[in-house]
Order: sequence, then structure tokens, then C-alpha cells
Amino acid sequence: MTDLDPQLHPFRDDLAAAYLKDRVAAPRYVEGVRRQVARGILDLRRAPRADAPLDSQLLHGEAVNVYDEAGGWAWVQSAGDGYVGYVAAAALSERVAAPTHSLAALRSYLLAEPDFKAPALDLLSMASPLTVVEERQGFARLDGGGWIFAGHLAPLGETVADHAGTALAFLGTPYLWGGRSSLGLDCSALVQIALARAGVFALRDTYMQEEILGEPLSETAAIARGDLLFLPDHVAIALDPETVVHATALHMAVAIEPLAQLEARSRESNGRGVTGVRRPRLQGGGVQSGGPAG
Repeated sequence: MTDLDPQLHPFRDDLAAAYLKDRVAAPRYVEGVRRQVARGILDLRRAPRADAPLDSQLLHGEAVNVYDEAGGWAWVQSAGDGYVGYVAAAALSERVAAPTHSLAALRSYLLAEPDFKAPALDLLSMASPLTVVEERQGFARLDGGGWIFAGHLAPLGETVADHAGTALAFLGTPYLWGGRSSLGLDCSALVQIALARAGVFALRDTYMQEEILGEPLSETAAIARGDLLFLPDHVAIALDPETVVHATALHMAVAIEPLAQLEARSRESNGRGVTGVRRPRLQGGGVQSGGPAG
């Protein structure tokens, strides 16, 4: 019925988002209801079941549009990268607060009180958008409750231009298909989070990133630090012309690897090496062209 990507457009056999009314035929159209993630890391699954494939994850403070809710599951579209899937409805808050800061540290505990000895309520991951309502004793109280170490925060809009360096902070982080946090992530999520810290928007999956992210380089162009190297179903970040950092299932972790070794392995298993190189457009720490789908 449509050539729209279902990962980026909320439509099913029984309903579709109202904004797709002119593009998708459905028996019912629904206006989304805005909600906010109230859990440190929230799994986004392909179906409303705990054993359904993990397609992505949402981070504390990220907003979603809810199009359906049943049996404890909410069918949502991320307001950030446009990704569509099912999440636990109880992890969403009706209160939606505009973020003031972003988590700059790899991860940080949300504490019950502004005291390093206080019980931990949750664990937050890098790039989580957060709303600070009070600061006390070196800690920041978040809208919705809990305190986080203020030194782990960056004001919204503050960026780190070296996204390759940000990716290196994840070295040793376990590989997790569909993961999007410092507890576990896949290759495209590493790119997305590292670029987010640089103020650059990136879609969620490798094939999406390869289509629109940054500027494509010619085959003769020299590879520079920060360039994105695409291989079949994989993406890596160049550290220099000979070395990359990536989240790889080979090591089940974020690792540094010689580019020649990565290409040789790809040719052996997929018949192809690097299929394309793209250079993210950084404008003084500014914003990459494009935006969330939907």
C-alpha cells in the first residue's frame, strides 16, 4: 500500500498517524499524544511483547508521540529520531518538560537526595535530555524527581566537535543489537550518540545514515578523522586513514580496529568492503542538515 519506511512512519493495518492521512490508507487515523520517557533506558520493541526483537532504545527525558496503548504497551514514535515501536506504557510520563541540559558523562546515577551516599533511583546514559529545576551542593534536581551530579551535565546546545573522541569514550561497552546506551549499543547507535554530542542529528539505523548523513566522499578522497565508513549492514568512525572505532559483534564490544582488517573480513563474509564514506557537516558545533522523520 505504501513505500514508506515503517521504522520511521507510524502506520499499521488497523490505524495510522493522522499526519499520514494523505499518504497511507488506514481504517482509523490517530493524533499522537505527547509523552516523556521517565526511565533511564527504555526498550523499544518490534511488537508488544517482552520477548519481541529489540529494535532500539529510548533515553530518559526523550519525548515520544503515543498512537495506541493496550495491554501495558504503548505504540510510539520517537520525537527525536522518528523511530517507531512498542514500549512499556508505565515508563512514560504525562508530564513533558522542555530539556535544559544533556548528560555529558558516559553514564550517571540518578540519586534520591543531593548526596553521593543517597540511594540510586536509576542509571542515565550519555545524551539523555534532562530538565534541571534546582541545583544544590553540586547536584541538580530533575523535573520529575531525583538528583544527578551537576558535573556530569552540559547545558543544552553545548557541543563537543570531536565525535570520534566521544565514540572512544565507549571503548569496551558491550555490543547489543538494538542497544542505544552506554550499557550496550550497536554500530549505528554509537554513531548517532557520538554525533548528538557534536550537535549533529542522525537517524537511527545504518541504512538511514548512509542515505542522508553528511556529505558523500569520492573514492579518491582522503579519509579523515570523524568520517563515517559504511560497509554492508555496518558503520564505523574513522580515527585516521588506517584505523576505525566501531561497535562490533566480532568482539561484542566497542573496539578500535585497523580499517584493512575490517574490510578484509567484510569482503570474506559479504563480498564487499567499504561501500561509501560520508563526512558529517559540522558548523562550529552546529546542526547537521535533516531532522526527525514525521
